[in-house]
Amino acid sequence: TAYMIAGEVVAVCASSIAAMVDSQYYLPNDIGISALDCREAFRLLSPQEKMYAHYLSRASWYGGLVVLLQTSPESANIFVLLQRIFRKETPEELEKVAATVGLSSEEYKAFLVYAAGLYANMGNYKSFGDTKFVPNLPKDKLEALVRASQAFQEKPVEMEALWNNSSTLIFSLEDRQKQLGLGDKGITTYFSGNCTLEDAELAQRFLDSKKLSAYNTRLFKRSDGGKVCYEVRLASAETSCGTFTFEDKEFIVKRGDYCPLMEKVCFYLQQAEAYAANENQQKMLEQYRHSFNFGSVESHKEGSRFWIKDKGPIVESYIGFIESYRDPFGSRGEFEGFVAVVNKAMSERFTKLVSSAEVLLSELPWPQEFEKDTFLKPDFTSLDVLTFAGSGIPAGINIPNYDDIRQSEGFKNVSLGNVLAVAYATQKEKLTFLKEEDKDLFIKWKGPSFEVQVGLHELLGHGSGKLFVQDHKGKLNFNKDKVINPETGELVSSWYQGSETWDSKFSTIASSYEECRAECVGLYLCLNKEVLRIFGLEGQDAEDVVYINWLSMVRAGLLGLEFYTPESKNWRQAHMQARFVILRVLLEAGEGLVGLKEVVGHDGKPDAQITLDRTKIHTVGKHAIQRFLCKLQVFKSTADVEGGRALYDGYSSVGDSGANNFLRLRETVLLRKEARKMFVQANTKVNGDHVELVEYESSAAGLIRSFTERFQEDADQLEADLLELSKKDTPCWC
Repeated sequence: TAYMIAGEVVAVCASSIAAMVDSQYYLPNDIGISALDCREAFRLLSPQEKMYAHYLSRASWYGGLVVLLQTSPESANIFVLLQRIFRKETPEELEKVAATVGLSSEEYKAFLVYAAGLYANMGNYKSFGDTKFVPNLPKDKLEALVRASQAFQEKPVEMEALWNNSSTLIFSLEDRQKQLGLGDKGITTYFSGNCTLEDAELAQRFLDSKKLSAYNTRLFKRSDGGKVCYEVRLASAETSCGTFTFEDKEFIVKRGDYCPLMEKVCFYLQQAEAYAANENQQKMLEQYRHSFNFGSVESHKEGSRFWIKDKGPIVESYIGFIESYRDPFGSRGEFEGFVAVVNKAMSERFTKLVSSAEVLLSELPWPQEFEKDTFLKPDFTSLDVLTFAGSGIPAGINIPNYDDIRQSEGFKNVSLGNVLAVAYATQKEKLTFLKEEDKDLFIKWKGPSFEVQVGLHELLGHGSGKLFVQDHKGKLNFNKDKVINPETGELVSSWYQGSETWDSKFSTIASSYEECRAECVGLYLCLNKEVLRIFGLEGQDAEDVVYINWLSMVRAGLLGLEFYTPESKNWRQAHMQARFVILRVLLEAGEGLVGLKEVVGHDGKPDAQITLDRTKIHTVGKHAIQRFLCKLQVFKSTADVEGGRALYDGYSSVGDSGANNFLRLRETVLLRKEARKMFVQANTKVNGDHVELVEYESSAAGLIRSFTERFQEDADQLEADLLELSKKDTPCWC
């Protein structure tokens, strides 16, 4: 209705929207860049702990470079181009060169922001949203700067080749290249360019038949004289291969993907072993090394078992092919490694939450048979991140992701305290889509409410619920003659069989569906006064935190529209899709619980306003989440892909009919979006018998400097390895 106020306003707004839509493909010059503060946490470590943290950080940083090769065909080349430029000249020195070749200060800043973005995302696609970003300056200006750089002057032939190999793809925004995806939906390097969804499904069946996990694999399809052959690559330092026939197709299983990077990871893990605090840490690192040497996910699982047993370490870490958000099929893990120091004061609250977990689990809205037989109390700590290598830094983590270990042996939860401290600081003038009277309350309670939500989401969201499984010997982990499906009133009739897992079964929707389930658990349990008391919240403060937590979720659902691609009807970010689904569920609940209307902003451009009736959260809201959450769990427990997909895809659909025109609202969200913050991380350096922490300023230049100094000792060899790995696969992306 707001669009009907004045035709002139609509015309102006339409052109504004067209211009702003393009802006989603570059990072703004005023993007937030914050340093992750871990100085005090690092200072308190013993010399041995500092050495342990240093070598684990080195392993993580080198492993994190794998993400360049997991993101796009051009990412590794761009990384090397930038490293070579900035190793020869600092950002400050290069600025003088930029001025001489005609770049304005804004254009040079845009180049620095682009470079910082590539480092922070470990590639030229946003880690949160999977859209491509390009430099916000003319191509000829960037080329002039590259050619005038000292790196180019010293090695013109090499730099010319590097620029020619990457420049087109740096700027290209052809439809398929705008986002990550499989086949004609986008770009992926988890699969060769000729792979389809059917190929991914066939490969999954093959892997299941060989009891192989997809976590550390990529799939390449080749056609030789009309005969199709599939190459399954395992990430490992060692190289070897074996050939198999499956469903009349040839499969080659080949070790050695990312070989030189995996060698570096193994080398630094071995160095870290000498400084391990206990036997669990030593055995954990031994198993990780075996995993990365030979491409064995089973060894990584064994290492994860020792990791779970390593209770309450001072230096916490995890490393490997972990999260499957960016694999278009949802089974392959992106490499990440983190090293962090436990914040004891903050961790006390989470320890109390763990102590109350069994009581709280019984309040979740599914029958007891759908909950794990025993709740294995995990470590739940607040950590200050020293190193987080990969494509992005989350606020909280629940790992390992192996269903069989989580279900029967346990898991750990971590909340990343120094990430939370800077990631969710909000300025009032940048708060979109809220009523004015909600904004001050939102700013006051966003941090505490998010701490509650992260705690519940990780511990009791991802940590809850049982999967019904029949193992290879035919043994069931539930009584199929007694357990009733609460959605049908009949006996449970489906379950996971053999090597089937949640990820392999629910594939493309698994990640987002599970995030949605965990977010719903957070919303549902934050209504519990005992939970709020654990976090030091009572009375009006507790009620305000509940209100802001729910309001924040509803607003996030609207913001989620930025991460939907109408052309392919595809969601590009698991968490944001999950939050949009929750918004749809709460809108559907009716009774005035949630209001969403289109308005015209003070600037005359399209805007929107979200409202939440706080008097109805405990009644209408709770009932809606209760019903939806039970359905999510039942479909998950019973491996009912058909039912789960129908439910989830239904709420995920974005259309222009009905009470809300979500396609038009998406345009408004894009018009008013704020870029996600980037983080500058410190380096560690061994000096004699002690370790120094090297910190950098909170700026694009600081972020760039941190990366050029991070790989100084073997820069030439490392860059040569990355270029060779990238070049070798170039024919596979056509």
